[in-house]
Amino acid sequence: MFKLFYASTSPYVRKVMVTAHQLGLVEQIEKLDSAAHPVERDQRIAEFNPLAKVPAMQTADGIALYDSRVICEYLNTYAGGTLFPESAPQRWASLTRQALGDGMLDAALLARYESVARPADKQWHTWRESQLIKIRAALAEIEAQVARFSTEPEDIGLITIGCALGYLDFRFPELDWRSDCPAAALWFAKFDQQPSMAATRPFV
Repeated sequence: MFKLFYASTSPYVRKVMVTAHQLGLVEQIEKLDSAAHPVERDQRIAEFNPLAKVPAMQTADGIALYDSRVICEYLNTYAGGTLFPESAPQRWASLTRQALGDGMLDAALLARYESVARPADKQWHTWRESQLIKIRAALAEIEAQVARFSTEPEDIGLITIGCALGYLDFRFPELDWRSDCPAAALWFAKFDQQPSMAATRPFV
């Protein structure tokens, strides 16, 4: 029913797939091969999404959706789910946590691209370090809030933060974020064992 341009290592694709698991929609998603890259455009994706980025999804009636936030909200609406709270203040808390997790992922991807996509003679150490500062600031905010988090992937904000922490483990193990965020580490140890998270861990 749904066609999703897919990459197992993309944290944004993982966010969509965790959402699909939580909503019972996984079996309705066909995964399409893709090779999204910040420099080398994958024309398979570009013909569907002009930004040539994943995730990008086609609905059963041919609607083109891109950006994990749009896709996740569409799936939640389609399934009649509750991952996007409707009432304040829960709605604003969840959406703000989604923005925090997405912002941390944006910074992490920029830092990674600086190291792996840019030629060595053109890399800018200060730029990469500035992205890591954003990541550490986001981690500090998560540590301050985590006592109020459920260990169930029950809303889009928690799903996004969980996927962001998982991406740090996958691509930035040297950050050792758990040392400075012991409460968040305890929360994530439980959250990451939930079936939808365990089923979507990145692999190469």
